Amino acid sequence: MPGPLPVPPATDRQAPRTDDRTDVPFALRVAASWSWRIGLVVVVGGVLVYLLGMVSLLVIPLMIAGLVAALLMPVKNALRRRMPNGLAVAVTLVGFFSVIAAALLLVGQQLALGFTSLWSEARAGIQQTLDWLSQGPLRLTTSEIDQFLQDIGDAAQNNSASILSGALSFGTTAGHVGAGTLLTVFTLIFFLLDGGRIWRFVVGLAPVPARAAVDGAGRRGWTSMASYVRVQMLVAAVDAIGIGVGAAIIGVPLALPLGVLVFLGSFIPIVGALATGSVAVMLALVTNGWVNALVMLAIVLLVQQVEGHILQPLIMGPAVALHPLAVVLAVAGGTLLAGIPGALFSVPILAVLNTSVRYIAHRAWEYDPVVAQEGWPIGGGHGISGPATAEQESPSPANTPELHAPAAPALQEELSP
Repeated sequence: MPGPLPVPPATDRQAPRTDDRTDVPFALRVAASWSWRIGLVVVVGGVLVYLLGMVSLLVIPLMIAGLVAALLMPVKNALRRRMPNGLAVAVTLVGFFSVIAAALLLVGQQLALGFTSLWSEARAGIQQTLDWLSQGPLRLTTSEIDQFLQDIGDAAQNNSASILSGALSFGTTAGHVGAGTLLTVFTLIFFLLDGGRIWRFVVGLAPVPARAAVDGAGRRGWTSMASYVRVQMLVAAVDAIGIGVGAAIIGVPLALPLGVLVFLGSFIPIVGALATGSVAVMLALVTNGWVNALVMLAIVLLVQQVEGHILQPLIMGPAVALHPLAVVLAVAGGTLLAGIPGALFSVPILAVLNTSVRYIAHRAWEYDPVVAQEGWPIGGGHGISGPATAEQESPSPANTPELHAPAAPALQEELSP
């Protein structure tokens, strides 16, 4: 039998290195560290989106009310200098809803007058289609066309249960829309009436050392969202006026309702105006022929070029500090995750996150006068990395929100009760 293994001298023994990771490449360790952190963020974000989707009847009205409150807050603050807070909120809301009601009434009248003339044109178009089916390349006889129409009627009758289920589903959706509308109105009232106190309550839920950072980041995020809403109103108005006036000049019917439709659709950046403009092109094609439709298409594309090359870079970009590519990706991702609500809210959410994260990264609450007025402990947030140095990042107006004192009084005024 061989003897035992030789034992090295005591002087040559070395303690095992518990931190020895030379067998794992440095690049792989860094990639693994990034991977599990990114994976955790994705999982938490997915769970959050799923949970919010379960209570969308509550979330969507809150977000709509937030956007409208950001739009109306300057009006309320201007009125508040001359009257009590409650009366200022009442006057602001009455004026806002009066404008909406007047616009809907005007559009409804235009639709009623326009559909009267369009009905005869639609009947003529249907007759032309039937004549083409019978005299064109298909050479369908009258009996074959009648049989085809009869088959459509039989299919509708055989699927009456599905049609009834769809009608009931539509009724349920209409009920949800009504409940969401009421919740939006009540939430908007309280946001305008007592927004500052509500926000201080939310900040008070955070740990004491983090309250200054949460307060400052939230206020900057609110400013960014307000800037987005106001700029998007301007962009939507330009799109609506351009397409609506162009449609009226070339004789497309329902030019005013089309302008309103474009205005509403333009709140989905880049995609909305193009989608609603296609409705104007189709209407021009049905009523006035393909030459008129091509002219309408040229008008829509011209308006889109003005928006994409003038309004978005010069106005929207500095207002929300977002690159146009980020806007497009946000709209696409929001649409995939949540449909139309996702497309509508993705850009303001991204703008708020972008502003808030940059605020925290620069530890701007330490020299924010608004946060100092609130009395939060300024020395907190030690777990957050320090501000970027000049060598690490060179802030510019195009990619960094304003973090200094000039914008603070206006923000304080908007969020004060």
